[in-house]
Amino acid sequence: MNQAISCSPANDNCSTVIIGKHASKTGHVLVAHNEDSACNVQIHMVPRVQHEEGETLTFADGSAVIPQVKETWAYMWSEFRSLKDIGGEPFSDSFFNEWGVIVVSDSCVGSKVSPDEPMKDGLGYALRRLIAERARTAREGVEIAAALVSEFGYRSSRSYQICDKEEGWVFQVTTGHNYAAQRVADDEIYYIPNWYTIHSIDFQDTEHKNFYWSEDLVDYPMRHGWYTPAVPGDYSDFDFALVYQHDLTPSQSNVDRSNLAWTKLVGEPMPYRTFSVKAKKKYGMENLKEVVRAHYAEHEEDLKTDPTMSPHRYGICRDTTVESTIIEFHEEANLTCIWRSFPRPCAAPFVPWYLGILALPKGYEWLNYKTSQVTHFAVDSSELQFDSRYAYWAFRRLQDVMEFDYPYCQDMVHASIRELETEWTITKPIIDQAYRSLKDINEMYARQILTDYTCQQAQRAWDWAEQTLTKLADNRYRSRMEFWRSKL
Repeated sequence: MNQAISCSPANDNCSTVIIGKHASKTGHVLVAHNEDSACNVQIHMVPRVQHEEGETLTFADGSAVIPQVKETWAYMWSEFRSLKDIGGEPFSDSFFNEWGVIVVSDSCVGSKVSPDEPMKDGLGYALRRLIAERARTAREGVEIAAALVSEFGYRSSRSYQICDKEEGWVFQVTTGHNYAAQRVADDEIYYIPNWYTIHSIDFQDTEHKNFYWSEDLVDYPMRHGWYTPAVPGDYSDFDFALVYQHDLTPSQSNVDRSNLAWTKLVGEPMPYRTFSVKAKKKYGMENLKEVVRAHYAEHEEDLKTDPTMSPHRYGICRDTTVESTIIEFHEEANLTCIWRSFPRPCAAPFVPWYLGILALPKGYEWLNYKTSQVTHFAVDSSELQFDSRYAYWAFRRLQDVMEFDYPYCQDMVHASIRELETEWTITKPIIDQAYRSLKDINEMYARQILTDYTCQQAQRAWDWAEQTLTKLADNRYRSRMEFWRSKL
């Protein structure tokens, strides 16, 4: 039977880690995500919105006309804006809603599609936003995604990580109407580069404690000769990842990042397309930072050829990384902290952004959210030009300058990052306590404490980036002049 493969862009190299709540030092789920694409990053806050009966939604990349719900939830939105002709990826955005439900994604190796059985693909980018706008829990987010894909179809192949403080879910969707979802067990850890990782599915799990699946998930590949059960009617040998992607020659980037991540997490590489493993210890922020900042193993050898070599050709923190986030869930949603570093986490500190803030830090948004929603697929090229009014460019310039001689820059930059992050590990618990002390008296005043702290630290990070760039330039200039003077 003929088949077509819907391919993903070659520059997608995202990574996601999920730590189950019993494997986490916090007692809640932990998530870390590196987003990779040729994009500029801005942050939005979108409020709750009441909608009129009969409203519908459409998105520029899909044909679906989606009925609107009565009320949509507030959320924080990491928007990645770019032009497609320079490798931008409009499917990169991350969402963090007011109930503490987060949605991040990884593009996957293309799924099989039969040309003999056309399927609707009315949804694309819309899926992540609708989950954020409608879900109170991660599980509800999976159910919302499943209903939407079943009705409208999906245009790509992707893995969505939908998580809250209690549960981490992985929703992997094919081109068309099929999907599989699996919960990361409470005592397990999960990592994905850019391929399907769900394998066996417990089709007896009709209460959906750990799995969801589409109605046609097995029958579709059976109709097209991609899967035949060893025993008729027994689907225990069904492997979602291999059936829908087959055993394609794996991308070396995926293999390298998988081996690197698992080695950082458990001490050794895991087998091809591992979904999750039992945790042998408790994991915290420090462990996730080490993963998302990991560079490729051969860098030290390359330095022998070029002592200025950048470590970003491969690895998890790489040339395409545009934002890194670590989500530290809290029992109180407002205290959930999005630790944000951009563009690359090795070149900037993880700054604490509370989910419960009332306003954004100045300079982290250049278009308001309404304009961005309308123009997300129609970016003006002027947005991508340097503009000192916005924080993104301070971090971007520092990162770019480091690339000229990364080994020279890294000691000073990394030492300075450690100082900031050490301070935040001390001050953040004090802010948490201040919020809790005031919340029952006046929640808005309590949230203002979170807002003031987040805005102050975001500004400090911006100032740090500009000052660090100046110090690097000054130090490099002096060292070069001293070198040339020594030759006189």
